[in-house]
Amino acid sequence: MSTPDVSVVVAVHNTMPYLTRCLNSLVRQSIGRHRMEIIAVDDGSTDASGRELDRFARLYPETVRVVHQPHSGGPGAPSNRGLERARGRYVFFVGADDHLGREALERLVTAADAYGSDVVLGRVVGIGGRSIDQSVFAGNEVQIGLFDSALPWSLSNTKLFRRTLVERYHLRFPEDLPVASDQPFTLEACLRAGRISVLADYEFYYAVRRVGAGNLTYRVGHLDRLRSIERIVNFVAGLIEPGKERDAVLLRHFSWEIARLLEDDFLELDRSVQEEVVDGIRTLAEQYLTDHVRAQLEIEARLRISTAQRGTVEDVLAVIRQDAEHGVPPTIIDGTRWYAGYPGFRDPRLDMPDEWFDVSETAPDWLARLEAIVATWDTCPDGERALTIIARTPRRDLIPLTSGPIGLTAGDITGTTLETNRDKGGTTLRARFRVGLLLEGVPAGGRLHAVRSQLTAFGAIGSAPLRAPIRPPVSRLMVRQGTRFFLITPTVSHRGQFVIAITPVTPRRVIQKLRRRRP
Repeated sequence: MSTPDVSVVVAVHNTMPYLTRCLNSLVRQSIGRHRMEIIAVDDGSTDASGRELDRFARLYPETVRVVHQPHSGGPGAPSNRGLERARGRYVFFVGADDHLGREALERLVTAADAYGSDVVLGRVVGIGGRSIDQSVFAGNEVQIGLFDSALPWSLSNTKLFRRTLVERYHLRFPEDLPVASDQPFTLEACLRAGRISVLADYEFYYAVRRVGAGNLTYRVGHLDRLRSIERIVNFVAGLIEPGKERDAVLLRHFSWEIARLLEDDFLELDRSVQEEVVDGIRTLAEQYLTDHVRAQLEIEARLRISTAQRGTVEDVLAVIRQDAEHGVPPTIIDGTRWYAGYPGFRDPRLDMPDEWFDVSETAPDWLARLEAIVATWDTCPDGERALTIIARTPRRDLIPLTSGPIGLTAGDITGTTLETNRDKGGTTLRARFRVGLLLEGVPAGGRLHAVRSQLTAFGAIGSAPLRAPIRPPVSRLMVRQGTRFFLITPTVSHRGQFVIAITPVTPRRVIQKLRRRRP
């Protein structure tokens, strides 16, 4: 039996109907089924996933192999079982609710052979509102480093790995982590790799956010997330010596996973959970939050994590409530320095240095912090529908400090600023996004537009996510573009940021919606 070029491992647990699209995208790869094998591990599915896997195994017996096992509680165990059975020169992991571009495996294998790469990243894009950091995909790269690139922000296992590297170091997934079990595997593979390459000129991997967020990743609670990130951070510390290289990786974890534990939804947790989360973050910060990492954190994450390190649960709640309930904090000006006026500033009980609150070097970004107070659907003079957003800041001096228009953006779309007014309470901006622009170029799986405010001040462009302390009471809008229907949903993310979700709607869903409207 000839050796496949690539083994594709698919961990499966209750992923219908997404699984069908995933498997079809694999068996139809341009590399050809004779050059690949698909090892699908059914991790105790209770829906039709197991039967669907068996159906594909019957259709493609020389390519698809299926393993059925009791439910293990996470993706680590089924991924390991698939990896143990892999025979290919390379191995590639695919989420069972995701799918690949048709040329993905052929392009990845060709690049790995040409460059002698141990790891190859192909561009990953989000579908259905899934957010994927794109920093590492700025362009094609024959070789990148782990510590001097954006690679630490892309530690999922959705990459091509040379299997001899995996087996040489016996790389495996931890089997007791409900989330992020791929990060230790990917991190060590990248650390051990002789060459890591990036292919950014093709959409290789489509990462899907399920309708209703049925994936385990979205359902796991704060304590499970805390336990997972504790394990991961300790793993990083055991793998990489203290210094700037370790900091380059830990910056990602403090900015992302640890900061995620202290986002606005922290306010809704039971007190016992809040206390345990704060205790865990305090321990991680004491051990691993260096001055170098702290200085690079965005102001919200920096102060929430630092307050957890130095203060009580009540102190943390006060900082989060400032953003989530009270709005843009005041600016405290002392000489030439600007400070964010969050609770805890110059509080001797907390003993938090002024530099932790300092926003002087990012003053344009700090000025750009606005909050959405109203969002409505309007009709433009030419008859096109549009979303109008009214945003506000308590700063009365915003207009004099800026050297150009103040506006809003939604992804790559620049809204039309209708007016900017100053009154006794601050400064108000009204901007409009036409529906046609919001729908322009939306892929089949949909898109999530993060709304940001933008201005120019002190010779630099400032930008900040548009927060929404109070969820704007605006309904979803169903629109038609050609033969396609979309739902446009203005909403607020778990981070308290205003976003616009564009979701394709099937004809069946349109008919059901119309039927419900009938008297």
